[in-house]
Amino acid sequence: MIICNLNACWTSLLVLSLVILFAMSSDAGEKYVSVDFEVFGNVQGGYLTYTEEEGKKLGVTGWVKNTRQGTVIGQVQGPPEKVKEMKYWLSKVGSPSSRIHRAEFTNERDISKLEIRGFGTRY
Repeated sequence: MIICNLNACWTSLLVLSLVILFAMSSDAGEKYVSVDFEVFGNVQGGYLTYTEEEGKKLGVTGWVKNTRQGTVIGQVQGPPEKVKEMKYWLSKVGSPSSRIHRAEFTNERDISKLEIRGFGTRY
């Protein structure tokens, strides 16, 4: 009878350990999203600075850059809800002087860890 109780204890301890390990693994942890963007309109100038500030405020990571075609491109990574907020800001709000015609979002994918540190402007 004592052996059965010990076996039950060991089984419970093993199951509990597996649950904890699973919860700590990257597959079971927080999920992130990565998305590329391009914003069209009158968006060059202060748009980069405001985009960087908004990204930092929301706690997402990524980068932003002017193109020779007059658009702004970049990438955003973070928790899905925060990336969704940033996508809204990029497509509807922008900087005070910007006039956004449209924003395109491509290559949206789930990632298990952030691939970019911080949010910055690229040249």
